[in-house]
Amino acid sequence: MKRLIVVFICFIALIAAITTMVSAMTAEEIINRRDENEYIKVAKVEAEMVIINGRRKMSKNMLTFIEEDNSLTIFTNARDRGTKFLKRDDDLWMFFPEAEDIVKISGHMLNQGMMGSDFSYQDMMESDKLTDLYDFAIIGEEELNGRQCYVLEGVALDGKEVSYYRRKSWIDKERFIGLKEELYAKSERLLKVMNVKRVEQIDGRWYPVESVMENKLRKKTRTEFVIKSIKFNPKIPAGTFTLQNMQ
Repeated sequence: MKRLIVVFICFIALIAAITTMVSAMTAEEIINRRDENEYIKVAKVEAEMVIINGRRKMSKNMLTFIEEDNSLTIFTNARDRGTKFLKRDDDLWMFFPEAEDIVKISGHMLNQGMMGSDFSYQDMMESDKLTDLYDFAIIGEEELNGRQCYVLEGVALDGKEVSYYRRKSWIDKERFIGLKEELYAKSERLLKVMNVKRVEQIDGRWYPVESVMENKLRKKTRTEFVIKSIKFNPKIPAGTFTLQNMQ
């Protein structure tokens, strides 16, 4: 009888081991599943950005068109109405309606906060898939806000220009969506933390619709980014991503 119990325990252990082997995912597979949800090829997005600095709170609304490596953002709230950002490949321009002037944003300006927010202009520039920018490894598993997550660490690939040398990501094990990210400089200094507050299933894919970015180099600030609506793969009018269209 004792021998039979030992054989049974070994059988259960073997089944568990096989199940683990079958279900285990590599870091690349996890990031690819995340990219399938979060990477945008073509989209039209209406969003609100709420900048909180101490007791001061500013709300900015925007409409964004995205197509491959190009995007056009048009601010629609009264104070910033007509302000536009145009990204084409690795270049970024801003149009100020009051000055009626187009300014190219480059160099150190890319690290500044976009419209005073905790998102930098460089954050806008990174439209590539994460697998094209970072080499990821699984460093653990944790529960975050009631969701079981893979914890991955990504280090920038050689030759890639990225805002953050290292990023630590908490990825929902069931929905394959990033729920939290810690963003680090090459010096290991923590620069920013982003937490996703709400995700929705849209057109069969999970997507973050409400998130909060905190810049750890600033005090008492955070920026909430809320997507009001998003339409994937809409028809983008010809000429949308031209400098002439900014004026």
